[in-house]
Amino acid sequence: MTGTIIKNNIFKIRFNFLIMKYIVLILSLLLIPSFAGIAYGHTVDAVGEYRVEIGWMNEPVVSGETNALELYISPLVDCPDISISMECANSQEFQNGIEGLRKLLKVQFVYDKTQTITLPLVDDHDVPGKYYAFITPTVSGYFQANLIGKFLDTPVNLSMHPPPIAERSYIEFPELADLALTKVIDDNTKLVERITFLENSVKNLENPSNQIQNEFDVNDIWGTAIGIIAIIIAIIALIKTRKN
Repeated sequence: MTGTIIKNNIFKIRFNFLIMKYIVLILSLLLIPSFAGIAYGHTVDAVGEYRVEIGWMNEPVVSGETNALELYISPLVDCPDISISMECANSQEFQNGIEGLRKLLKVQFVYDKTQTITLPLVDDHDVPGKYYAFITPTVSGYFQANLIGKFLDTPVNLSMHPPPIAERSYIEFPELADLALTKVIDDNTKLVERITFLENSVKNLENPSNQIQNEFDVNDIWGTAIGIIAIIIAIIALIKTRKN
């Protein structure tokens, strides 16, 4: 009888250690951050005799933060050696900006090809030819910026793509998820304590004077397994919440 009880307790300890190994593996896969690069820079194009440059006022641009699309309009200088107008525009710097376009031009933002918003322009009082379209992006990802209107006498209907918007968790500190993660760690600590208790039980079996239970407590194993499953579900839900 004693030998059976020892085998049962050893099985319980091995079972719990095996579960802990899987927990460590799952945590390492779920909690290692995948740091995607945050894009910086401006996008340049050309419309007729004009050079167009767009970019974000504050970089990196993140969801949930008010920002503005910067728009630079200037004359396009001829490029005798470059036949493609976009490449010609990219080879030049912004200079001699075109003023007076605030009422002639608007910016339409498009997200996911289904949601749009059209915004007016605001002049930069210090830099002629520089304009702003203020927006608070609520989600991360890629936006399309359509320039609609006129550059003086030149009709404009140009689609451009500014750098993508990053998830605001890149700059949040401390993370709101810290409390939930602390609870997960506390639950794992309780599991370790339980395993330690089982180890002590095996040691006590070596002492004949100790009274030994005669039944294998299957409920302990199932209770441990259910607790671990709940922790894993909580971690997955936490990560999905952070992504959203």
